[in-house]
Amino acid sequence: MPIDWKPLIEIVREYDHFVISSHVRPDADAIGSELGLACVLESLGKSVQIANPSASPDSLAFLDPDKCARKLGDGLTPDDVRNTDVHLIVDTSAWVQLQEVGNVFRSSKAKRRAVIDHHASSDNLGALEFKDITAAATGELIFEFAEAVGGRLTEQAANALFCAIATDTGWFRFPSTTARTLAIAARLIDLGARPHVLYQALYEQHSSARMRLFGRVLCNLTVDSEGRLAYLLVSQKDFVETGAVPSDTEELVNECLKVAGVKAAFIAIEQQNQTVKVSFRSRLEINVASVAEQFGGGGHKQAAGAVLSGSLGDALAKILPAMQQLVAS
Repeated sequence: MPIDWKPLIEIVREYDHFVISSHVRPDADAIGSELGLACVLESLGKSVQIANPSASPDSLAFLDPDKCARKLGDGLTPDDVRNTDVHLIVDTSAWVQLQEVGNVFRSSKAKRRAVIDHHASSDNLGALEFKDITAAATGELIFEFAEAVGGRLTEQAANALFCAIATDTGWFRFPSTTARTLAIAARLIDLGARPHVLYQALYEQHSSARMRLFGRVLCNLTVDSEGRLAYLLVSQKDFVETGAVPSDTEELVNECLKVAGVKAAFIAIEQQNQTVKVSFRSRLEINVASVAEQFGGGGHKQAAGAVLSGSLGDALAKILPAMQQLVAS
């Protein structure tokens, strides 16, 4: 069923000050959705700030040349976030994904809170939810809200939303891509989005360090469960010795699904704060979100994630049996 945007439209008409936030380690769908939504609200005369728990990765800086999306504490104080009328959360419905921004929300003076998201997993954020898990990306929902509320999208915002949708659909090759997805993409091109420029910025500007990291990690790819499961491990040592940074691991897990016969895959990435970030991917028939949820994470049936405390070895000892069981069933 299409989202009924009327309650959110009423909120926009009633209030003037908005803070938009998304999940930790924001990807293109998170940042693109924030920028698109901010553009819509500003076109309606609203005051908007974007406050995230993490800084935007350098690889996505081209989407936000004015640096509108800021990390909490980077020129943006907790009071700046608290003292607003409305909190809008995009591309996540989980407290753990909001981290320190979520803590600020809990003590906020905001009168309303709303979520716009396409993920199935959901916490009670004390917010009105505008959720459609059939949408290929949150960027789709932002575009539909823009049309519903009568907001204007600039060329820059159109590029941000196109990038949000294109990346979450694997440049329109994932099963989540629908006629609806492509129709919205076409409309964004009409508004000024330039796919060839975006693709080059996203996928043809890699650093030599990133390429070294890919080569090093792929050399140690492990295939398990009679060829149905593949996984990769990335340690802090790998980052140090290649000169790569955590954002350089984007898309690396998808390489596992290029191995013939592999039905599901994961990558476990050691973080500097004694945690391990795990990203899961699968073919259509396998629900990796069910495994992510076992470890406090979530996401989509074919793409999900979780963060585990402890060492890389500890994380592997927990994740591998769960994934082996999933692909065996």
